[in-house]
Amino acid sequence: MQGTVDGFSYGAVTPLVAYLMACLGGALGLRCTTRSLLVTHSRRPAWLALGSAAIGSGIWTMHFVAMIGFSIKETPIHYDQPITYASLALAIVMVGVGIFIVGYRGATGTALFTGGTITGLGVASMHYLGMAGMHFDGRFTYNTLTVATSVVIAVVAATAALWAAGRVRGFLWSVGASLVMGLAVSGMHYTGMAALDVHLHTPPGAATTGSGAGVLAPMLIGPLVFLLIAGVVVMRDPLMIMGRPARTTVEGKPGVPAAAVPSHQERRPQPHTARRPVRNERYHASRTPQNR
Repeated sequence: MQGTVDGFSYGAVTPLVAYLMACLGGALGLRCTTRSLLVTHSRRPAWLALGSAAIGSGIWTMHFVAMIGFSIKETPIHYDQPITYASLALAIVMVGVGIFIVGYRGATGTALFTGGTITGLGVASMHYLGMAGMHFDGRFTYNTLTVATSVVIAVVAATAALWAAGRVRGFLWSVGASLVMGLAVSGMHYTGMAALDVHLHTPPGAATTGSGAGVLAPMLIGPLVFLLIAGVVVMRDPLMIMGRPARTTVEGKPGVPAAAVPSHQERRPQPHTARRPVRNERYHASRTPQNR
């Protein structure tokens, strides 16, 4: 039996909040990635890891905030918590792989393509693994072409985001890139949701409609708190907010390990230690007119 799906049980509230979560995670991740390119080699992994966790948590939160508004009218929905949290870990890890590639290889060419592809596949995998954690009296089927379209959207969005992370320096430009990224991630989510059909195993019972919001809401607390903490870290670092370039143009280049660049002390001009030649006093005296 075909199930009746409602993806907007709370109207425009869940899509709007989900979009804002995607923008927030994207903005924090972009600023952290940009900041990683302006520090020494030893500190770069910490900023890249924070950016990966921010983007992954933002995308995951966006997905499940949107799923709060998803319901099947004929049957209640339950969520498998281990699978749901596994989708969060998968998103963070695969986004991290892409960000580390761009952070150390640069946001151009093969590195950008590879990093964007891995990150996009991670976003898509998170979405469909999260869907696999939904349990109800039935099963999902997917339209292959629409699923492929959602994956392409995820890859393109991830590639654009990584390019922006490696190239965009100004705060306003990063905000604009985050808004576009949030729109693309939301588009990928709802494209993927449009690909599914619900098939029920048994005829629906009476008053069985449910969206699973009561299960999802507590699970969202942890990632939301993390995004809040990441936001505080960003706000306390003026260099990360403003995206000012490093003191030298070389160290600020995307993909250039800062450890490979001479330190500021090494780049300072060394004082000239050679002594000036001593004048020949006799020669100097010989050319001096004598008072007679």
